[in-house]
Order: sequence, then C-alpha cells, then structure tokens
Amino acid sequence: MTLAVGRRPRKRAAPREFPQGADLLAWYDRHRRSLPWRARPGEQPDPYQVWLSEIMLQQTTVKAVAPYFVRFLARWPTVQALAAAPLDDVLRLWAGLGYYARARHLHACAKAVVERYGGRFPAREAELGALPGIGPYTAAAIAAIAFDAPAAAVDGNVERVVARLFAVEAELPAAKADIRSLAEGLIPATRAGDFAQALMDLGATICTPKKPACALCPWMGACAARLRGDPEAFPRKAPKAQGRLRRGAAFVAVRADGCVLLRSRPPKGLLGGMTEVPTSEWTHDFDEGDALAAAPALARAKPHWRRLPGAVTHVFTHFPLELAVYAAEVPALTHAPAGARWVALAALAGEALPNVMRKVLAHALG
Repeated sequence: MTLAVGRRPRKRAAPREFPQGADLLAWYDRHRRSLPWRARPGEQPDPYQVWLSEIMLQQTTVKAVAPYFVRFLARWPTVQALAAAPLDDVLRLWAGLGYYARARHLHACAKAVVERYGGRFPAREAELGALPGIGPYTAAAIAAIAFDAPAAAVDGNVERVVARLFAVEAELPAAKADIRSLAEGLIPATRAGDFAQALMDLGATICTPKKPACALCPWMGACAARLRGDPEAFPRKAPKAQGRLRRGAAFVAVRADGCVLLRSRPPKGLLGGMTEVPTSEWTHDFDEGDALAAAPALARAKPHWRRLPGAVTHVFTHFPLELAVYAAEVPALTHAPAGARWVALAALAGEALPNVMRKVLAHALG
C-alpha cells in the first residue's frame, strides 16, 4: 500500500496494561497537593468544606478559589452559619470570583441542607444531586471525597486523563457519557475518596493540557494516547461556537461628597443580585448615538455626561461585552433615583461588584 504524499503514518499503539488504582494511590500518597479544603492523611473530610470548595471550583482555578474559601470559612464556619447569613452578605464576599449564580445557589443549598437534613449533608449521590446548585459532577465529588462512596467525579482534569488513557476518539461534549463510564471502571474497591482526588491531582499536575509530563505519570505504561505518541490530541473537542459581541453604555455618576451611584441587578439572570453602576441594555445592535437616553434620571441635577476615551471589554461564558463609559459629577445633595443608592467611594470594596463593574469603575475613577 502506498501512503499519500505528505501524510505521516499514525503510530500503532502497542499492547498495554490496564491502569491500576493502587498505582495511582501510591503516587497520590507521595505527591498529593496541600489544599485549604483537603483533609490531611488520616483526617475525616468535612462535607461542608468539600461542598463549599467544589461549588467555588466550578469553572474557576484553585489559585483563584483558595483565598475566597479561607474568607468564607472564617466568616461562616458551618453550613448553619452560611444558611443564616443574608444573601447580600454572601454576594459581597463572593464578588470577584465570577459566575455569580453559584453564590445564589450556594446560599439556597445551605438553607436546604439545614431545612431538609438538619444541617448534615446527605451521603447519597442522588440526594446530593437534588440540592440547589449541585449537578452530577459535584454530587459525585462530594459523595466520593466526603463519604468515600464509589462515585466517578469527572471534572475537566479527570476527563482529560481518562480520554488519554483510553484514546477516546469521540469528541466532547458527545464523549462525556463514555468517559464517565470508563472512569467508573477505574474506581478501586477501597479509598474511593482518595482515588477521586488523585485523579484530579494527576490531571492538574502531570496530565496537563499542554506538554504533559508523561515520564512522571504512574499510569505511563497504561496510557493509550502516550503509546500512540499524541497525548496532547486528547480529549477530542468539537469547535466552540463564538458568541456574538454585545455592546452597551455604563454611567458613573460621582457626587461632590465622594459617593458613586449604584444599583442592584434583578435577582435572577446574568449577574443576578449583584451591584452595578446604571447601564443601558447590552445588545448586539446597540447604537451609541442613543446611549444617553439610558442615563439615570437625577432629580434637580442636570449632569454633563462625558464620554470617556476607550471602552471596557469583558468576556462572559456565552458572549463578549463592550461598554462605552460615561462619567458625570453632580452636587452633594443630589438624590438617587428609584432603585439606586449612593455609596461612598471608600465603601466600594464592601459592595458585591462583579469584575465587569470593577473594570468600569477603574476606567472612570482611575
């Protein structure tokens, strides 16, 4: 058979061993990461801390989560304390971590655990999955880590490890069910919680998206992708659809006494319940020529809105956003319009401002 010109033959995978849980656990015992929420060897994991960390870690890095976790735990050391806290306080402490629906679900889940289970997290995966904000992955992770249940907790790291181990050719997201099934087949008869965390650590530190350290992997001899010679090609991924750009205007009004005009977003929807400066709607066909029609109406004040140079850009999960920023100074006695309030500049750090609004204020206030 003649090969097509320019095409390299695919390496044939040699016969391989099956990945053994004991090998991964031995590696984990030597190299486990020290994380604020992780029980030390011999300690019993705290389900509250496991749950809190897993919610925070959704679509967020360990480095970003660690200081938030420490602050939350210091403020609300138990699920009962978190359930009793006002939602606004939870949103304020969450501000900057992103994906703000998680904070609302976190608070609702804490209340549900207190009301339904007397403040004790259920151990069964199905019961965990019925709580607010807990999806299949999070339910499995809590069941495995907190209660040592034989549950397959398949996050992005684990997905990558398993896809490479078995050279899964199907593309994500269609391959998720197959990858989960393969992951379930790897769970050992004992130490299911440690095994779940070991898989996560392996993906985070060895089986990384780029330049995996295959020579250090305890499953090197069992990995089909390594034997093929192309581990970075897995997992296969379908091309992502690009969200359409949305645009809008943001209005930063500063009173002469050093206060800025803020309001709270509706409780549901994008950035629900978070704090913002007044803005126009964010649309695909925003016409900046009509931007000032969306400026806040300030009684007895006729602010001169200045269009600041440049724009604030931010990328949400499903779309990029571009905001034109307008600024104005108004007299000290100017009243806030309905639904808005004046907040001292010195107190902004205590507000539940999402990152996009922090960018707007930094752009306007310097």
